[in-house]
Amino acid sequence: MRVNVRVYPASVRTEVGGRYGTSDPPTLIVRVTAPAVDGRANAAVIKAIAQAFGVKGSEVSLIAGSSNRNKVVEVKRGDLATLTALLTS
Repeated sequence: MRVNVRVYPASVRTEVGGRYGTSDPPTLIVRVTAPAVDGRANAAVIKAIAQAFGVKGSEVSLIAGSSNRNKVVEVKRGDLATLTALLTS
């Protein structure tokens, strides 16, 4: 499953949840404590999404947006029910 995400690096805490904007397909908000330096925020985003979906980190990959706040990630074995719950939290 491919998921659009909006990343907020250098946040106070790491959390996954909420919807950014009203576009379709929906965009999931991901906040990470890591700064956007040397790929640290991207690594933190992958780890946070993996935990939120209950999958291994190796099952989440960055498809597009490596240097942008708007990213597309692929979650293997990700399910729509989990995504829906995260978007509304």
